Amino acid sequence: MSAAADPMETISNTPLATLAEALGEPGAEWRGAENPQPLPEVPALRGDTAHSIIPPVPESIDEIGIPPSIVEHLILKYLYFRGDLLGREIASTLGLKFSLIDELLETLKRQHYVGVKKSSGMGNSSGVFALTESGRSLTREYLENNLYAGPAPVPLYQYTEVVRRQKLRDNWLNPGLLKEAFRHLVVEADILAQIGPAVNASKSFLIYGQPGNGKTALAESLFRVDTDPIYMPYAIECQGNIIQLYDPIYHQKIEDPEMEFSAAISLQLPYDGRWFKCKRPFIITGGELTLDMLDLSYNKISKVYDAPFQLKSNNGIYLLDDFGRQRCTPAEILNRWIVPMERHTDYLSFQAGGKMTVPFEAFIIFSTNLRPDQLGDEAFLRRIQYKMFLRNPRKPEFLEIFQRFAASRELEFAPDLIDAFVDRHYVQTQKPFRRCHPRDVISHAIDIIHFEALPMLLTEDILDRAFLSCFVENVDVNG
Repeated sequence: MSAAADPMETISNTPLATLAEALGEPGAEWRGAENPQPLPEVPALRGDTAHSIIPPVPESIDEIGIPPSIVEHLILKYLYFRGDLLGREIASTLGLKFSLIDELLETLKRQHYVGVKKSSGMGNSSGVFALTESGRSLTREYLENNLYAGPAPVPLYQYTEVVRRQKLRDNWLNPGLLKEAFRHLVVEADILAQIGPAVNASKSFLIYGQPGNGKTALAESLFRVDTDPIYMPYAIECQGNIIQLYDPIYHQKIEDPEMEFSAAISLQLPYDGRWFKCKRPFIITGGELTLDMLDLSYNKISKVYDAPFQLKSNNGIYLLDDFGRQRCTPAEILNRWIVPMERHTDYLSFQAGGKMTVPFEAFIIFSTNLRPDQLGDEAFLRRIQYKMFLRNPRKPEFLEIFQRFAASRELEFAPDLIDAFVDRHYVQTQKPFRRCHPRDVISHAIDIIHFEALPMLLTEDILDRAFLSCFVENVDVNG
């Protein structure tokens, strides 16, 4: 792979917003470039508001935004890996209208790299294409460059513009929406009042407190806030490199029957097929996180880059769970993100030494069991905009959590049973309440019931035995 030019030399320190404005103006030029080139025109995005952006279908080969040679390489790779394909099947796999690749197929035919085995007489769209021997030989050369054979990638400038336009609008969240998202949890109003402003502002957020009080569950519930779907590309192209963005683990596709039907019978696509519709992503990483995972990951076999977590979570939420227990220090992580969090712009490095400038529009949540002073000093913590101490539940909350969890497991119990249990094991012994305890105790109670083939009924004896099996006693094991 040839060394790519460092975009830092061409972009200098131009803010992302300024770049996005320039990218939207046909004929604008890179600031500071030694050989300035006109920027390709960005197709007009459909949708009047930031939460209804629809990537438009390219109407010409120029609007695709990537070199036609990349499209040709993909066509040959599809035929190499999948065998004979109809012309419209090739276009559907690329995510493009057939009219945009018709001329490319004709060129490949004239060069004797592909041939038409049969046709129904309706042009190349109905023709069955196959590689010739020279085509197979050429494709093997292309595979030395990279093994990518997915939908055609989207150029970085188009991706940047769509991410910018898909940001949640100002003041998008209200107490009603937040309360609905947390309806499945027992959460007091004072906690929601602390969460709401941070989420509404989409600024960095630190949640800290004792283990077992539901910090992760609280953050995960934000995924339930009702928002419009977004569009994400399967892959991005930058400086001749392909960065794979789609990850089935983190991106929940929303099936679109209209798109599938249109692609199947070669009708006008409702949106650019190189993009997929999905829910706003929610990504969690814990103690396994390293600094390397926050940059582009190069696969030496496929020769394709995998996007880092913060890029995959753009327009969504990225939760760093167990913050402070990663393989790198909290200071290293925060120093890595000081500029991106403030400027909403991140810089990622290619193996050959070049860099790419990408939007940083993920809502970052840090969750930790450690005390804030164990993470860093005051200057360090100031970099995180919002902080919230998640207190222990009060007794009424604790009782409601217990009752809800027992009911969700279809357990019967006497009206005063749980209240008496809590007084005996918590109030009288001054044992701190934790939000995870009801789940743990009742799960152990169900295990006892199943083992002894008892009816699904909670009793004082079963609860006491379940409680003893959950917690360790302060005893001398050598005594």
